[in-house]
Amino acid sequence: MKFAYFLILALIFSCQTKIKEVEILNASEHASEEIFEKDITEIKEVMSAQEIAWNNHDLEGFMDGYWQNDNLKFYGSNGLTKGWSNTLANYKKGYPTPTESGKLRFVINDISKIETNNYWVMGEYHLTRSIGNANGVFMIIFKKIDGQWKIVADMSC
Repeated sequence: MKFAYFLILALIFSCQTKIKEVEILNASEHASEEIFEKDITEIKEVMSAQEIAWNNHDLEGFMDGYWQNDNLKFYGSNGLTKGWSNTLANYKKGYPTPTESGKLRFVINDISKIETNNYWVMGEYHLTRSIGNANGVFMIIFKKIDGQWKIVADMSC
């Protein structure tokens, strides 16, 4: 009889432990999903601010979305550009007036987590301009640096 009593207690304890483990796992997954959704929202906000700045021909404001560092990498039709200042200089050279820069619209096709605080974004850019529209695709890598999402690498064509 005592053995049956201890067996029942052991089963109850075991079930309660498993229930707690499942509850902890579910809470962790829920927290991870909330963080993922928050990260995506914040990344989209950076890109929205970039659209607004570009559409006001504020190239420096557009570059606020990029990591202001010599290790920033931009790969485009002219090859690899390294550094924030060099990237800004290329934008100023290629889009010297609002006529050349036009109106920018991003289409985000995918945002995927690479690892904690790193995501890649794949999408399209569309420039509507009186001198002829320009469209292309991009893959950018965002990293959270000092609490802010910044583009650390950009491949646009």
